[in-house]
Amino acid sequence: MGTLRPRSTSDLVAGLIFVGLGAAFSIGALGYDLGSLLEMGPGYMPLALGLVLAALGLATVVKAYVAPDPAPGEAPGGEVSDAVVPDADAPDPRPLAGIQWRPTVAVFAAVTFFAFTVDGLGLLPATFGTGLLAALARPGTKPLRALVIAAGLTVASWIIFVVLLQLRLALFGDWLGG
Repeated sequence: MGTLRPRSTSDLVAGLIFVGLGAAFSIGALGYDLGSLLEMGPGYMPLALGLVLAALGLATVVKAYVAPDPAPGEAPGGEVSDAVVPDADAPDPRPLAGIQWRPTVAVFAAVTFFAFTVDGLGLLPATFGTGLLAALARPGTKPLRALVIAAGLTVASWIIFVVLLQLRLALFGDWLGG
């Protein structure tokens, strides 16, 4: 009987991160009044979203173990590789070999950028910068397309949070004289 090994290390790592974040937000939300479905308290949505994130993470972890093995000569993402696979049944000895680093780092940088600059820059510039960084996650994204993505995300954020939800958010922060 063989050992249970994930077939996709990147799915496993991402799933565990999602489960951890979802659990942390759910536990944090329990410190607030939950209310009821008709009269939601401040902890209701963080709890619900945390549980959804944890469930999606758990599904990703399960997928890491039950995903079909790639065919010989095929990379885990479905691309055909020129490399010859010496032994298709042997696990990859490199623990982080399946992780796609560019999207991981770009999305982490985007979220970090937003967290550290939204107060100083304001909603619109921080969202634009976040969208620009996130657009770089996909290899081959052209600069004009990245700018359009960032502008679209910025306009959508303004419409949703400022116009529709009428949240009092600083559009431009103290760093920009707002």
